[in-house]
Amino acid sequence: MWKVFLKELKEVVRDKKTMFFMILLPLLLFPVIIGGVAYFSSKAAKDAQSETLKYAIVNPQSAPELTTAIRESEGFEAIQMPEDADIREWVKTDQVDFVLKVPGNFSTDPLQVNQNQLQLYYNGAGFNAIKSRLNTLIEPIADRVQREAFARLNVTEEQQAALIAPIALEEVNVADARENIGEIVGGMVAYVVFILCLQGGMIPAADLGAGEKERGTLETLLISPIDRNKIVLGKFLTIAVAGVTTALITVISMAIWGVLVGQGLAIEAINKFLGAIDLMDLALIFFMLIPVVAIFSALLLSLSIYAKTFKEAQGYMGPLVMFVIVPVILATLPGIELEGVWAWVPLTNVALAMKELIKGTMDYYQLIGIFGSTAIIAGLLLGFCVHWFNKEKVLFR
Repeated sequence: MWKVFLKELKEVVRDKKTMFFMILLPLLLFPVIIGGVAYFSSKAAKDAQSETLKYAIVNPQSAPELTTAIRESEGFEAIQMPEDADIREWVKTDQVDFVLKVPGNFSTDPLQVNQNQLQLYYNGAGFNAIKSRLNTLIEPIADRVQREAFARLNVTEEQQAALIAPIALEEVNVADARENIGEIVGGMVAYVVFILCLQGGMIPAADLGAGEKERGTLETLLISPIDRNKIVLGKFLTIAVAGVTTALITVISMAIWGVLVGQGLAIEAINKFLGAIDLMDLALIFFMLIPVVAIFSALLLSLSIYAKTFKEAQGYMGPLVMFVIVPVILATLPGIELEGVWAWVPLTNVALAMKELIKGTMDYYQLIGIFGSTAIIAGLLLGFCVHWFNKEKVLFR
């Protein structure tokens, strides 16, 4: 078994494509991709705030103060709308970015009229900041009108607050910063790590089964004086090592880049969050991936042995991404906690445990269900893999 393992491991190390997915992808490309998405997202939001918006106002004479505020603000360009134009069609055809319709009975005296209803016509199919930018101009006027109305009614500031919000709910969040950030980050970490573990094992798995069939080296291996069970275990361990290596590098990469980003950008929340995670929790995050990698390895090897060619094996393995995504999505749903039945659901329990470890609220007794269920599933899949390998009609399809 160990001779097969070492032989396959050497071939994996020599394969540049496999090493790329195992080491370079999680170490460098992962933070570059995440950073790129964050950069372009922030850039899109910034561009939406600074973009010059073409607009038209219906009945501008009814709200002269608001009309003047919009006209004098930077980033707004007034367009004259034809009297017979259909507002909806005019906006849809990109003649303007938005049209603001002011009612004829608009008044800045709320004691004399009901609430003013302005109609904003804009195309909401794409990302824009039209509504938020208009609100920044409308809110100061509304606040001034509100204060003047209260002053005329001789209402004190305390009474104003009570009238605006008769019942106030004060939030006292007992969760610390680590729990708050961990609730958000935990699900994402499990998603990324699971995908990379699967991706790290796909290339070597496809080569160790279907690849050997194509090269004609499988027959040579089968006539060697090595028990087939040991051949399967040797190949299985090779795929598992590839997956575990990818997982380990991913965890280290995330920790390093998290520290660099936190210190480089002086983000105190990130620094506190990373500082609160102890080495035991990080070690458990890694060790819990071992049975997960075992499930992936056994499943990938089974598909590779069954496939006729390397390309066919990759076709079988591609849909497995959904097999990984669904359990992680379940772990992020509200109401699903690491307790009861969920502690025994493979993959989902590991994703939940990773989130709890990152939050610092892990119930370590649940590790029994986590390791137990994943070990059982991995053992069954490995047994199925051995069953495949003992069938001549499968090996020589």
